[in-house]
Amino acid sequence: MARPYNFSAGPAAMPAEVLQQASEEMLDWRGSGMSVMEMSHRGHEFGTILKAAEADLRELLAIPEHFHVLFMQGGGLAENAIVPLNLSRGEAVDFVVTGSWSQKSLKEARRYCTARAAASNESDRHTSLPAPSGWQLGQDARYVHVCTNETINGIEMHELPDLKALGCDAPLVIDFSSHVASRPVNWARVGLAFGGAQKNLGPAGLTLVVVRDDLLGHAMQTCPSAFDYKTVAANHSMYNTPPTFAIYMAGLTFQWLKRQTEGSLQGVAALEARNIAKANLLYGYIDQSTLFYNAVSKDCRSRMNVPFFLRDESRNDAFLAGAKAAGLLQLKGHKSVGGMRASIYNAMPMDGVQALVDYMRHFEQTQA
Repeated sequence: MARPYNFSAGPAAMPAEVLQQASEEMLDWRGSGMSVMEMSHRGHEFGTILKAAEADLRELLAIPEHFHVLFMQGGGLAENAIVPLNLSRGEAVDFVVTGSWSQKSLKEARRYCTARAAASNESDRHTSLPAPSGWQLGQDARYVHVCTNETINGIEMHELPDLKALGCDAPLVIDFSSHVASRPVNWARVGLAFGGAQKNLGPAGLTLVVVRDDLLGHAMQTCPSAFDYKTVAANHSMYNTPPTFAIYMAGLTFQWLKRQTEGSLQGVAALEARNIAKANLLYGYIDQSTLFYNAVSKDCRSRMNVPFFLRDESRNDAFLAGAKAAGLLQLKGHKSVGGMRASIYNAMPMDGVQALVDYMRHFEQTQA
């Protein structure tokens, strides 16, 4: 029986190959006689899994040697506290507000430091990006925080800001939770990147932090030791018991990502090309539709999270019921914005996006 297409924003669909491999190794990981869920995180077997996961991720994202890869817990939401506890020193921090997640990040950081909104798109209901030339960045900022893909609002920064060109020497912190590994990262412009794994990398429970070496060692006294980046780095992500099974699943996903090809491209480059094609297919249909629409400016539409609305919202329930019957799951939009949302992460094949477009076209024709 064919699996339905799952458009959940997170926890999200995972590659079938990864789930199949995990099921085959569930009771006995490679002759160890143990499930990964049963083995000691200090043992040789899990040490092999952790080492391979970090090496594969470094290769996938071309992470430079002077950055540390940390496997942590708490998700992106907890990192909204952990980042300022590590980097702010209780002083000033600038945020660029582009949607719901950056708003949450700003609000949480104010518990630990002087967090300021250097720019905001709230006036246009988070449908465009504030131009970097207009950002009000303070010379005293310890870092500048941006959410490079707003999962709820469907906005993506397709190019990272160049803070030095804006006259700012502060490190850039990016929340790349919902588009990590969907495109390359320009590490020359980044001081720290973080994201929950449950959208593009694996199951819920694992948080990825990639932090530049010079940003370690500045945690506030009130920062819990398990969340101090210097401590976590010094202990190779095993200061406390890490989310072992989630790391294992992410490692399998990293291997799957490395195997992906698109023409002459491989890995993340291949996925970026595929993701552009998927997004173009879905947005292309929405833009010519008389029933559906997307309100985000075309120059900053997310390739991962596509919110869309029916012009006649009385048809929402019928649309969702028909989609479920057609094997298209979890298309209801976030409660804060309503409408629909199709999350088309790396694991979503082109066939899934085509099936959604075909259903939308059929629904529009039958509703006319």
